[in-house]
Amino acid sequence: MQEVAAVRRAALAAVDDVEPDRFRDRITDRLSDAPLTPGVLTLVSARAARDGPADFDDGLTGRAAGVQLIYEGLTLTRRLAQDDPWDGGDRDAADLDILVADVLVSRGFYLLARSEAAEAAVDVVRSFGHDQTVRESTGDASLDENLETDICELAVVAGVTAAGVTPTPSLREYASRLAADGLPENAWILGEEVGDALGTRTNPDYGPDSTEAAADH
Repeated sequence: MQEVAAVRRAALAAVDDVEPDRFRDRITDRLSDAPLTPGVLTLVSARAARDGPADFDDGLTGRAAGVQLIYEGLTLTRRLAQDDPWDGGDRDAADLDILVADVLVSRGFYLLARSEAAEAAVDVVRSFGHDQTVRESTGDASLDENLETDICELAVVAGVTAAGVTPTPSLREYASRLAADGLPENAWILGEEVGDALGTRTNPDYGPDSTEAAADH
């Protein structure tokens, strides 16, 4: 799947100037092992909105990488917050991972800063911080799922706006349901069915009575 390769190249390029080398290697190791589903969903969304062949220019792959980097940084932050490796764990590794998470999120913001998805990216991080604060005080683990919901919506927004399409409410709802079904670890499964469903929902007139409702997989 060419989308996977395109996202990985763009994500690695976005951190290529990080120093020192050993710190950059820690970041690239994480990106090399990541499933890249949010970034791929961004490209699939753009292709669906364009209703034509994918054109993975630097602007589009940069958006996809931005979504992916933000997600990688926040998932790492979430793990560190919940596992608390500073309490009896490898404190040095944890300190490095916090820096890795900061770099990932900041580079992701940079890539999306001048796009129509910039505000949505800010909302993702703001919601994440709120959810994790509430989770810590209440123990409500279900709040963790909000990150995947928010990142899927961000991916779709970043993708369709790259094609000049305004995200419709049904498009955002579909993105949320993709996350509710479980963000796939294998980005390869984001194939034709998902693309068709996204493409249908770029139409402002789409509704539950649409003849295209069968695209709701």
